[in-house]
Amino acid sequence: MEIKKNPKSNLENYNKMFMQLGLVLALLTIYIGIEHKTFERDISNLGDANLQDELEEDIPITERIEQIKPPPPPPPAPEIIEVVEDEKEVEETVLESTETDENEAVEVEEIEEVVEEEEILDDVPFAIIEDAPVFPGCKGSKSQKKKCLQEKIKKHVGRKYNTGLAGDLGLDPGKKKVYVQFKISKTGDIVNVRARGPHKRLEKEAIRVVKLLPKMIPGKQRGRAVGVKYTLPITLLVE
Repeated sequence: MEIKKNPKSNLENYNKMFMQLGLVLALLTIYIGIEHKTFERDISNLGDANLQDELEEDIPITERIEQIKPPPPPPPAPEIIEVVEDEKEVEETVLESTETDENEAVEVEEIEEVVEEEEILDDVPFAIIEDAPVFPGCKGSKSQKKKCLQEKIKKHVGRKYNTGLAGDLGLDPGKKKVYVQFKISKTGDIVNVRARGPHKRLEKEAIRVVKLLPKMIPGKQRGRAVGVKYTLPITLLVE
């Protein structure tokens, strides 16, 4: 026996209609969601409420109260004071005077006199001497006397020195120099004469000539006579 189906109860015939209906509902939901408008709420008008009044708080003013220190206690009462009767003798401290009487002899120790040693000045170079030695016959100011001494010494050496000695020693032609160092002592004498040159005989001749210089007035430094060092170059020409 075959089961008979009602052709109207077959739902497969309505599949397309259900699909179209679903699409329409979906599109309608999307459209409503897009077109729906929202508005911002205005909270400025909330009646007559004043928010600032609620935020302001009354802060009580506090005052720092310093603790007052109690006054220090009074000093303790002194002990019982012993009253000295008038009849009781009280020892007094006697201060003796340190002044001496005119009649008393005063011993005085002998005072030794300290003799200041005279400052000894060393020899001073001719270039920095305050008062240069004076060659006999030189006059004028300090600078003039100093220049005169140099010229007189040069003339003396030029007259006394044996210039032909350099040629006899077989030295090479040219200029030869002999340096002479000496000191004009505190008494004006020529002492400590030394020489340095190209030959021993030239040095001896230079020492001999310088020792023939006359006695001079000694130079002074700070107003005191001092020894003055002098350096004399002697130039010889060998042909």
